[in-house]
Amino acid sequence: MRKLKVTQVKSGIDRKADQKRTLIALGIKKMQHSVEVEATPQIEGMIRKISHLLTVEEIN
Repeated sequence: MRKLKVTQVKSGIDRKADQKRTLIALGIKKMQHSVEVEATPQIEGMIRKISHLLTVEEIN
């Protein structure tokens, strides 16, 4: 399965509660924090929902 490196580049302050919960569910704790996740349909949907707060890179 593909792996993705997800990094938060914009703040979650003043965002809707569901967007903040999505950041937490992805395991992102603070600005510039990166996590590696598998590219399942559920994770891709979460990333799509808050894509304006993240950068995403594919890991080989």
